[in-house]
Amino acid sequence: MPEIDGGTVVHLARGVRLREDMVRNQTVLLAPERAIALDEIAVAIIKEIDGHRNLDRIADDLSRRFEAPKEQILQDIIPFIREFINRRTMEIVG
Repeated sequence: MPEIDGGTVVHLARGVRLREDMVRNQTVLLAPERAIALDEIAVAIIKEIDGHRNLDRIADDLSRRFEAPKEQILQDIIPFIREFINRRTMEIVG
């Protein structure tokens, strides 16, 4: 797997969408033949992913929004992104 750091830009993989699941009353990431339930933090991160901004900028935006240290947020985002790349629901741009 390629190195993931603050300069990495990602986007949702083809066919993957963020949706409200009315049956479960929560936000899920829909991928072909599966749905991944997300907590509030995961939803906040995924909503920031646009395929243009790098993880450093996303961490900066989230740190202002949640009044938390940017470096801590970046350290939390990187393994999150790595896991979703492993699940083939996100891809690195480039």
